[in-house]
Amino acid sequence: MFEAVEELIGEHADLEKQLADPAVHTDQANARRLNKRYAELTPIIAAYRSWRQTGEDAETARELALDDPEFAAEVKELDKQREELTDRLRLLLVPRDPSDDKDVILEVKAGEGGEESALFAGDLLRMYLRYAERVGWKTEILDANASDLGGYKDVQVVVKAKASHEPGQGVWARLKYEGGVHRVQRVPATESQGRIHTSAAGVLVTPEAEEVEVEIGPNDLRIDVYRSSGPGGQSVNTTDSAVRITHLPSGLVVSCQNEKSQLQNKESAMRILRSRLLAAAQEEAEREASDARRSQVRTVDRSERIRTYNFPENRISDHRVGFKAYNLDQVLDGDLDAMIQACVDADSAAKLAAAGDGA
Repeated sequence: MFEAVEELIGEHADLEKQLADPAVHTDQANARRLNKRYAELTPIIAAYRSWRQTGEDAETARELALDDPEFAAEVKELDKQREELTDRLRLLLVPRDPSDDKDVILEVKAGEGGEESALFAGDLLRMYLRYAERVGWKTEILDANASDLGGYKDVQVVVKAKASHEPGQGVWARLKYEGGVHRVQRVPATESQGRIHTSAAGVLVTPEAEEVEVEIGPNDLRIDVYRSSGPGGQSVNTTDSAVRITHLPSGLVVSCQNEKSQLQNKESAMRILRSRLLAAAQEEAEREASDARRSQVRTVDRSERIRTYNFPENRISDHRVGFKAYNLDQVLDGDLDAMIQACVDADSAAKLAAAGDGA
């Protein structure tokens, strides 16, 4: 399994040499690419060297134990460390999602449940904004369609990571598991009889695309402008500032009306469109590669939920991985790490099992 690491050691050393050359940094795009690959390989090389060193130390301790039984306990401890390092190295060698380091566009959309669903969509938005704040990510709301009681019919937000982060800790690497239908069970603010209702909101997460990643021809778009609707200040509802962009080849339609400026709304709509086109292209590639791929739920149907938020029991349940906790209040305040990690661990286990089957 670890034979390939020797090749990676050579690649790592070559990258280190290239990055030490000042001339390489005159091309910022190339320098970023090299730095990214170097950062990906560094933990693999470190774990492999620790694995080899621990194996050598265990052999030495095993020889010494023949003459001095006190070394037997050290042999046991070193064998345990090597087993842990073996598992870590196996995990590090599983091919990573190439989009893991990307920023994302996260969309929350109210579904069945009327105004209560819109209020829940607002709760989900706040949960993600608080989580981003906890981990030091930046957020920017691209477009929002508010409901009458302060919730959201739909809202799109960009989530951006810090300038540098550890591999596997990028925004897409953590938030890609949030896509799907989220179901809520609680007494709505609009309920006068105190009865528990069930409603749902949909979450769609796509990696944000760079302009160079998605080719959009000049004749591929139809751009319409119209007057914004809904709550707004002076000039928001009195000028044709809202923008609707239709991507003719795919039929995708994106609308933005959050900004007063038509140009700003157009830029926001293009960012959303590029991310959706990139996601569609990636899904098509995955579909061709594997029929067993997992996909996000696109319809806001309560029967196809990935997660349930039960307010009376203060319980949060992820139905994909069997995760359950009774700290819903903390989760809604942005404490998502345990739940996301459960999804990451399950995904990693599945990839390890698939790698084992293919070996």
